[in-house]
Amino acid sequence: MSTLVVSLPLENASNATEWAYAVTTDGRALSDHGRTPAALLPQPRGPGAEVVALVPVQALAWHRVDLPKGIVPGSPRLRTALEGLLEEQLLDDTEAVHFALQPGARAGERAWVAVCDRAWLRNALQVLDAAGRPASRIVPEFAPEGPPALAAIGDPEQPVVVASSEEGVLNLPLGPTALALLPALAEGAPRLAEPAVAGLAEQVLQQKFALQQAPQRWVDAAATRWDLAQFEFASSPRARTLRKLATGSGEVLRAASWRPARWAAVALVLVHLAGLNAWAWKERASLSAKHEAVRRTLTDTFPQVKVVVDAPVQMEREVAALRQQTGVASARDLDAVLGALAAVLPPGRVPASLQYSGSELRAGGMALSPNELEQVSAQLKALGYGTSAEGSTLVVAAEDAR
Repeated sequence: MSTLVVSLPLENASNATEWAYAVTTDGRALSDHGRTPAALLPQPRGPGAEVVALVPVQALAWHRVDLPKGIVPGSPRLRTALEGLLEEQLLDDTEAVHFALQPGARAGERAWVAVCDRAWLRNALQVLDAAGRPASRIVPEFAPEGPPALAAIGDPEQPVVVASSEEGVLNLPLGPTALALLPALAEGAPRLAEPAVAGLAEQVLQQKFALQQAPQRWVDAAATRWDLAQFEFASSPRARTLRKLATGSGEVLRAASWRPARWAAVALVLVHLAGLNAWAWKERASLSAKHEAVRRTLTDTFPQVKVVVDAPVQMEREVAALRQQTGVASARDLDAVLGALAAVLPPGRVPASLQYSGSELRAGGMALSPNELEQVSAQLKALGYGTSAEGSTLVVAAEDAR
């Protein structure tokens, strides 16, 4: 599994924008980082791989509200409720901002709400999506959670100091005035600084800072439960599953670690194809042998047959002809058919006309009722004859002649 964390630029993004990014393969340690256009960002690989968009601390504002009772997080009415609660605290119109509720928020309790420019966020996510790096989550660079901590970030031209805790997130220009506005921290509280501004932070704030690269801080932020992809930016579970499946299938097709599995799959398919071909060849050979046996039986029994077209039909004709020549009675003979018909007809029923074609007998003027026809047909079937009615004509033929 790998995760690509992309820091969203503070200006409106375009195809020419360079994006700062960090890559982690285990969700904790930084494995790669850099800056590049969106189209050249690394593609995360492996099952569960994802792209996480990180919102810089300067782009977010935090507000604490009391959620109304009956408003369940995820409810269609939630945004309307947040607009009403924050309308007087926002500098922009509520339609122009995006709201995101803290994870685990409950109705009737106090909760943090992150607020950022809606159009800016939409534009950044659309550029990533167009580059084939759609974000599955959106996380804040700093969030109001955990024990009090201090971080000095940015570059020497625009240094920023950030104080974060469960009581909120405060970011200020790193200068003498910040010292009076920052909350007091305990001696052992985390104090981290990016290498470019670590010396300045220690000089201005008169505190000792440990070094931490910005990409590592982004990886840590991506490991939290926060997800600002809410309301119109929400990523449904189904969409996330499809993205993971697509990423996983691409990993299986391309990654070197999957090469043995790919070869094994190809070998398995080839073995199955070979087995199917062998089975089909065996079945064809068996069927051909049976056909040959039938043809041989016909030509051995009736040597006068020189050309075999349909062996069963030809054999049936030859047997019928042999019976006629030798005088052996057959179920097809007229007297046999007449005898069978006379044995099953209802008392007093006599055909008005008889017509025999050599294979079937047509008895006219019968006009049997449905019940009588059913009984006659059943009795003739037991004798080996098939029966059908064509108006008042009863057609009788030996079963082997049909």
